Amino acid sequence: MHRRPLLGALMLAALGTAALSAQAQQATRAFPEKPIRLVIAFPAGGPTDITMRQLAENASKVLGQPVIIDNKPGAGGTLPAQQLQTVQPDGYTLAQIPLGVFRLGYTTKINWDPIKDISYVLNVTGYAFGIVVPADSPFKNWADFVAYAKANPGKLTYGSTGTLTSPHLTTELVAQRAGIQLQHVPYKGSADLTLALMSGQLMAGADSTGWAPYVESGKMRVLNTWGDKRLARFPDAPTLKELGYDIVQNSPFGIGAPRGTPPEVVKKLHDAFKQAMEEPSYLASLAKYDMVPIYMGSADYTRFARETVEREKAVIDKLGLGKPQ
Repeated sequence: MHRRPLLGALMLAALGTAALSAQAQQATRAFPEKPIRLVIAFPAGGPTDITMRQLAENASKVLGQPVIIDNKPGAGGTLPAQQLQTVQPDGYTLAQIPLGVFRLGYTTKINWDPIKDISYVLNVTGYAFGIVVPADSPFKNWADFVAYAKANPGKLTYGSTGTLTSPHLTTELVAQRAGIQLQHVPYKGSADLTLALMSGQLMAGADSTGWAPYVESGKMRVLNTWGDKRLARFPDAPTLKELGYDIVQNSPFGIGAPRGTPPEVVKKLHDAFKQAMEEPSYLASLAKYDMVPIYMGSADYTRFARETVEREKAVIDKLGLGKPQ
């Protein structure tokens, strides 16, 4: 007596599930049907913002929908990745993933996993970094910088774009190897850092090459750069390796989506941003800041994320900057 109603209920449930699945598949095929938001980890006006806006503009043309930049600076560049944990996995909210995201598990108490809870779309580029001082600084070269720091422990101030960012951690690693103690001052982005440096609030700055125009105009001096080779635009500035530190830092970053984003959507996003990366306009925007494309597809980017999480733990442990147990 009760089997027919039960069978009917099961059939309705199955039909409902099938209908929802068909709707999801249709939505995936039609993606994107509305603007996409790309959350950026640093303020407007800096190298990251300017280059990513060009990339977003190029991707918009491929996708047929606007890719809108949303700046969320602070927390060492990790706010966009954290925001991915609270949105629908439909591909309409994406985030820049700076290297600092891979340090979160060791420095902050979080209830999500930077590897498992992000769908990695692709890596797009990295930074050219260096340490700069105002033109009127008494530090004419890196040796002067180190000599002052040794004679005045903890008194030499330097700024970075945030606590536990690559500029901060790399400078502290260099300082440790040089046997010096510095005073770190974090800022939300390159614009604020540059203003503080130019106004005399800081003695030095560690940042990507947003400082390049100031060096070229004679307002700043670059003491070192952090790539494998010297920067073509600043051939007189030695690399960290040349100064005796076996350190290369270009802090690759890319784009991630929420965990559970359909693979077909991830592929569409990957293909669109990969094509956007190859446009001359994007390459030109990178060149302004001595940046180059660093492409990794979804699988390679996921592998890079996993390996970087393991590698960054060693750096944080060495510097004693891990979260309290």
